[in-house]
Amino acid sequence: MSVPGAVALRVMAMVKASMLAVCAMAVAVCWAAGAGAGAGESGTDTGTGTDIDTSRYYNYEEMTELLQGLAEAHAAHARLFSIGRSVENRSLWVIEISAPSSASSPASPPRRRPQLKLVGNMHGDETVSRQVLLYLAQYLVQGYGHDPRVGRLLNTTRVYLLPSLNPDGFERAVEGECSGTAGARWNARKKDLNRSFPDQYRAQAVEEADVPEVVAMERWIKENKFLISANLHGGSVVASYPYDDSRNHETKGYYSKAPDDEVFKYLAKTYASKHPIMKTGKPQCADSPDETFPDGITNGAKWYDVPGGMQDYNYLHGDCFEITLELSCCKYPPASALNEEWKNNLESLLSLMEQVHIGVAGFVTDAVLGSGISDASIVVAGIDHNITTGSFGDFHRLLVPGIYNITTVAQGYMPSTVLDVEVLEGPATQLNFTLQSLDNHTIETVTPTMASSTEFKMHNVSEMEDVQQSNTIEPENFRHHNYIDMEILLRKYATEYPAITRSYSIGKSVEERNLYVMEISDNPGVHELGEPEFKYIGNMHGNEVVGRELLLNLIEYLCSNYGTDPEVTSLVNNTRIHIMPSMNPDGYERSTEGDMDGVVGRNNSNNYDLNRNFPDQFFQIIDPRQPETLAVMDWLNRIPFVLSANLHGGTLVVNYPYDDDPDGADMYSRSPDDAVFCQLALSFAKENGPMFEGHPCKNIYPDEYFPRGITNGAKWYNVPGGMQDWNYLHTNCFEVTIELGCFKFPYASDLPKYWKQNKRSLLQFMKQVHRGVKGFIIDATNGKGIYNATITVAEVNHPVRSAKDGDYWRLLLPGVYKITTSARGYTPKTRSVTVVEEAVEVNFTLTRVANNHDSGLDQVLTESSADPGQEFEKLIKSLSSENGLQDLILSARVDLNLYRYHDYKDLSEALRGLHSNYPSITKLISLGQSVEVRHIWALEISDRPGIKEVAEPKMKFIAGVHGNAPVGTELLLAFAEFLCILFGKNQAITKLIEETKIMIVPSVNPDGREIAQEGQCTSKVGQTNVHGKDLDTDFTGNSSEQLAKMQPETRNIVKNLILNQGFTLSVVLDGGSLLTTYPYDKPVQTVENEETLKYLANVYSNNHPKMHLGHPGCPNNTDENIPGGVVRGAQWHGHMHSMKDFSVTYGHCPEITVYTGCCKFPLAKELGAIWHDNQRSLLSMLVEVHKGLRGKVTDHDGNPIPRANIILNEGVRVPTSEAGYFHILLAPGPHDVDALAEGYQHQRKKVFVSPYEAAITLVMVVELDNKLFGLPRELVVTATGAALSAVIVTACIVWCVCSFKSSHQKDGFHRLRQHRDDYEDEIRMMSMGSKKSLLSNEFQDETESDEDTLHQ
Repeated sequence: MSVPGAVALRVMAMVKASMLAVCAMAVAVCWAAGAGAGAGESGTDTGTGTDIDTSRYYNYEEMTELLQGLAEAHAAHARLFSIGRSVENRSLWVIEISAPSSASSPASPPRRRPQLKLVGNMHGDETVSRQVLLYLAQYLVQGYGHDPRVGRLLNTTRVYLLPSLNPDGFERAVEGECSGTAGARWNARKKDLNRSFPDQYRAQAVEEADVPEVVAMERWIKENKFLISANLHGGSVVASYPYDDSRNHETKGYYSKAPDDEVFKYLAKTYASKHPIMKTGKPQCADSPDETFPDGITNGAKWYDVPGGMQDYNYLHGDCFEITLELSCCKYPPASALNEEWKNNLESLLSLMEQVHIGVAGFVTDAVLGSGISDASIVVAGIDHNITTGSFGDFHRLLVPGIYNITTVAQGYMPSTVLDVEVLEGPATQLNFTLQSLDNHTIETVTPTMASSTEFKMHNVSEMEDVQQSNTIEPENFRHHNYIDMEILLRKYATEYPAITRSYSIGKSVEERNLYVMEISDNPGVHELGEPEFKYIGNMHGNEVVGRELLLNLIEYLCSNYGTDPEVTSLVNNTRIHIMPSMNPDGYERSTEGDMDGVVGRNNSNNYDLNRNFPDQFFQIIDPRQPETLAVMDWLNRIPFVLSANLHGGTLVVNYPYDDDPDGADMYSRSPDDAVFCQLALSFAKENGPMFEGHPCKNIYPDEYFPRGITNGAKWYNVPGGMQDWNYLHTNCFEVTIELGCFKFPYASDLPKYWKQNKRSLLQFMKQVHRGVKGFIIDATNGKGIYNATITVAEVNHPVRSAKDGDYWRLLLPGVYKITTSARGYTPKTRSVTVVEEAVEVNFTLTRVANNHDSGLDQVLTESSADPGQEFEKLIKSLSSENGLQDLILSARVDLNLYRYHDYKDLSEALRGLHSNYPSITKLISLGQSVEVRHIWALEISDRPGIKEVAEPKMKFIAGVHGNAPVGTELLLAFAEFLCILFGKNQAITKLIEETKIMIVPSVNPDGREIAQEGQCTSKVGQTNVHGKDLDTDFTGNSSEQLAKMQPETRNIVKNLILNQGFTLSVVLDGGSLLTTYPYDKPVQTVENEETLKYLANVYSNNHPKMHLGHPGCPNNTDENIPGGVVRGAQWHGHMHSMKDFSVTYGHCPEITVYTGCCKFPLAKELGAIWHDNQRSLLSMLVEVHKGLRGKVTDHDGNPIPRANIILNEGVRVPTSEAGYFHILLAPGPHDVDALAEGYQHQRKKVFVSPYEAAITLVMVVELDNKLFGLPRELVVTATGAALSAVIVTACIVWCVCSFKSSHQKDGFHRLRQHRDDYEDEIRMMSMGSKKSLLSNEFQDETESDEDTLHQ
C-alpha cells in the first residue's frame, strides 16, 4: 500500500473511533431515558400465540413480509416462491404448504401427493380473497401438529396458495368501494386477467407482454399436475363452474356443459354447502337483490359469458378442475368485515381441499420392465375428457361416486380396459394398469374384484383378455382448412406417422395446386400382395366442403388410433387406404363459408363441372377434359382400386350407379352389380341416423324422400359424365357418391357434429372392401402372378382384372357363384365358390399355352435416421463437422413441394396455418403494416414462443425487402415448415429450436411483391414500395426525427424488430446474383470486426453447393468473380442507409445478405432446386448462432450489470442485456474481451474461439471503481467521513442540551423525589450543572456531570 493511502486509512480509523464514542454517548443517554420511562410504565406483551389478525388489510410489502415470515418460521412444511412478476414488477407470491415426506401416512401409496391451488385477488379491487388466503396460510402452518384435520390434509396433500395474482391492481383499489375502483380491477396495462387466457371458442387479442401475470400462470399450470383449483373473486356469493363461455357466446342463460359437469357441480356444492350465505342461494347483493342460485352454485356461461377465463383454461390445458368462488357482495369491504368473511369461508375452504382425494388413482406400468409409463391417457367411458399420467406413470382422476369403465392408452402399448370400477365417497379407488408392448399384439380387459379394505379399493390389471369396447382418440382439428392449411396438415401427419403414411400428389389443378392424396397403410408406398386398395375423394365441387373436412378428420383419427384401437389397426394393417381431401382446390378457394346451396366455387377454374367431365357410356362429353379429371383417370389406371366413395354435399343420401341412362330420363338405371351397390350404399347410410331416415332436407326439399337413405343415381336425376360410373366401367373400382348434408359450406362450429354423425359410416364403408372373393391368378409353370387376367362371375356382366402381381378382388354378396378366370395365352378355369360375409380367398392356377412376360416386384426402399447426439455441446460439434449438416438433412427429409409462389393472401394463410398446426412452438406477430395496409408478418419459432429467455441466442431471417425478389420469401416459408414438422421428431432440429429464439420475417415489402411478376429476372417492377422508395436505402438512423421520416415498412422493422429484440445474428435473403455480402454497404475506410463479419458470410457461402465457387455467372456480368462467393457490401453494390448497416450500428447484431440467384423472380418450377441449394446454408446459420462467446457481467456479489459494454479487440462495443447477459459471435481464433461499466473497474479477458465448438461461457466480474471525482477513493472517503463526524458530534451535543432544557416536563433522566421542595432544588441544580458542563469541558460526558452535581 502507498504511504498516502496508509495515512489516509489511519485518519479514517481515528475519525471512526470518534464517531463511535459520540454514538455510544448518545445511546447511553437515550438508554438512561428509556430505562427511566420503562420503570414508570407497564407494557403489554402480546406474545407469539397463534391468533390471526383479521383487523386490517395487508398491502404488497406487508403481505410479502408476512409470507416470508411464515416460510422462515415454519420452514419444515412451508416454502415461499414466486411464479413470476406483475407489470409493475411485483412478485406473484405462492406459499406451498405440505408436511415433510417423513410425516406421510405409512398407508399412503408411494406416489406423489395430489396438488391443489387456491388463487386470489385476480381482480385487484376484489380483496376479500387476498386476505382469506393469507389467513388460511397462517391457519395451516400454525395448525400443523396441533389440529388433527390440518395434519391429515398436509400429510397427504400439497397445498399452494397464491393470495394475489394482481398485486398492481390491489395497490390502486380503495377500501370501502363495494362496486369496485375504477382501473383497479385490471392489471397495470388495463387488461382484465380473467379475459386474457386462451379460449376454446374465441381467439383472444391479447399481447403476452401486456399480461405477464397470465403468462406466468399459464406456465405454472402447464408445468404442474394440479388436480383441484379455486379462483377466489368478489361481487356476489356463489360457486361458479365450467364452462365459462359457449360457442355462440350467448350473453347469459346458456348452460355450457363441460364433459366433467358432474364433478364440477360436486366440487361447487362442496364449497357452497358449508358457507352460511352461499348455501342459501340468495346473496341479496345490493346491485342484484333478486338474483338466486339454486344450491349456491351456477354454470359459468349460464350466469354470464366469460371468454378467456382462467377456470376453463385450467381444465382444457392443465387437466385441473377449477371452480370460481365469489366470496362477498362487496368487492372491497371495510376491514371490520374481514373477520366475519374469514369465519364464513374457513370450513368451505377446508372441505374443498379435502376433495382432492376423490376419484381413482394408481399407476400405469410396463408389463416387462415394471417401470412407469408417462403420458399415458386415462379414458373414462362416457366422459369426453382424458388426463395423462405423470413422469412415474402415476395418475389421479377426479370422479364422483359411481360405476365406470376406464381405459388406459399409451403410445407403443396395447390399451387396457377395466370394467365396472366402483368409486365411492372418500379416498380414491386405487387402480393400477400393466400394459403389454405392441409386439405382443394382444389387447386385454379385466373385470375386477374389489379389495376388502375399507380404506381404498385396488385393481391390478396384469392379465388381460380381449377388449369388448375400445375407447378411441377423437380428432381435435375441427376447422375449415384452406389449401395451404390443408397442405401443411397433410405434411404434418405424413411426418408424424411415417410408418403408416405417405403424402403424394396425383397431379395439379388448373391453377397449379397439387391434388394431394394421403396414403395410410402399414407399408406405405407399396402395393402389398393380396391387400385391397381403397380410396375416398372429397371436395369435387369446390363449395361442397364437408367431405374435405371429414377426410382430414379421418386421417387424424386413423393415425392417432393406429396401434391402440383394434378396429383402426386392423383396417390399416389389411387395407391400403388412399384419401384425397380435395379434387377441386381451386374452386374451394373461391367458395365462402355459410353458403348453403350456392354455386360459387362449384366448378373448377375453367368453369367446368368436374362431375360432368368424365367419359360417359351413353353420351359424348364434348367439354375438354380438365387437368383434375385427367389426373384422377390416370391415378385409377395406375392403382388397382377395389372400392371408393366420392363425397359431396347439398342433401343427405348415398347414390349408386348408374348415374344416367340412354334416354336421359330420371328413371332407375341398373348396373350389373346393382345388388352389391345397394349393400355398399346401405353400409354407409344405416350408420348415419338422419340419412337412414330418408327425409334429409325438409326445409329445402320438403317432398324429397330416399328410402333407407340410398338411391339409384339416375332415378334421382341424370348425371352424364359422372365419376362414379367411369370408375365402375373402366376400372375394377366400385364407387358410390355420398351427399353428406343439406348445407354445402356449413360454419366451422358445426364440423364436430358432422364428424360424430359420419364417423361410423366412414369406417363401416371401408370395411366393405373385404367382402366377396379375392386371391391370385398364378402361372402354373413358374408360379408367378399373371397380370391382367379376367375374372368373370356367371350371370353378372361385369368382369374385373388382376393386378400386375396376379392378385385380384371381386366384391360380391354372400351366395354361391361360378367364377371363371382367363388370360391371354392361358387355358381358362372355372370354379364354384361359396361367398360368406368375409372375403373368401380363391386362387386360380392357369396353364400357359403361349409365352408370357413376367413382371417383377416393386423395389422397396427404406431409410434410417441418424442420432445427432444427446448433449447440446456435442450436437453443435457434430453439426460443425465436415458432413454434420449433410447427415442431418439426410436424416430429416421432408417433402415440402415448392412448386408455386405465395402472394400476400397465400403468405398470410400459410403463416396462420403454421401457427394453427404448431401452436406450442410458434407465435405469429404483425410488426406493423405497409403503405397499402398489408401486415408485415413475423413468425417466432421457439419451444417457449412469446416468452423472453435472456440467456438464449436470438436469430432473425428476413426476406422480401425488395418485392421483385420473392425467392427468399419462399425459402423462409419452407424453412419454417421444415423446422415445425421436425420439432419433436428429429433430435437435432428439436434441440436447436429449444435452444434458440428464431424469428422469420418473410416479406418486408408486401406491396411491391403484389405487383412483381414471375419470370422477370431483371425487372425493377415491385423493387420499391408504393411510394417508390427502395427500402434498403431508408434505414437512416434511430433518432425520433429520422424514424418519423422513414417509410412505414422501414419504421416498423426498426422499432418492432431491430431495436427491441436483442438479436445475435441476422440473415437477409435477396436476389439478383449468387453471393453473400457483409457490412458495410456504405463506403468506409475500415470495418470494425470485419474478420467476424466476413467469417459469418463465408459460413453461409461454404455450405452452398455453388456460391462458394465465386462465379455467379449472371447474364449481365458473366465474367464476375467473387472469391469464395463473399464480398463486403460496399465493394459490390455500395449504397447508404441499408438495413444491414443499421442492424450492426444500432441493433448491435451482425447481419449478412444472401443473394440466392441471378434471376430475381425465377419460374416457380425452379424453387425446389433453389431450396435444395440453400437448405444446408440456412441450417448452418442456426448452428453458428450458438458459437462465439456468451456470458454475463456481474458485480462482486453476483448481481448482474445491465447495459455494460463488452468491447471486442478494442473495437466493437456490444451492450449487455437488462439481466447482464451477452452473446457475441466471433471469428475463430484469439480475441481480447473487455467489460466496461460505469462506476466499475475495467476487466479484460483473453479467449480463443473454435470453429467447431459451442460458445465459450464467460462470467466477467467487475469491481467498484477505486476513484471518485477523479481522486483516490480513500482520500475522498476520509474527508467525507471527517465532515460527517463533525456534523454528528455537533448534532448529538445540541440534542442533549435540548433534552436537558425540557426535562422539567419529563422524568426520564432522574428518579422522582418524594417532596416538591426537593424536586424544585433538583431542577435548579441540574440547570446549573448543564451550563457549567457546556462551558468547562467540550468533551465531558454530560450524563456523568449531571449525576455528580445532583448527588454531591
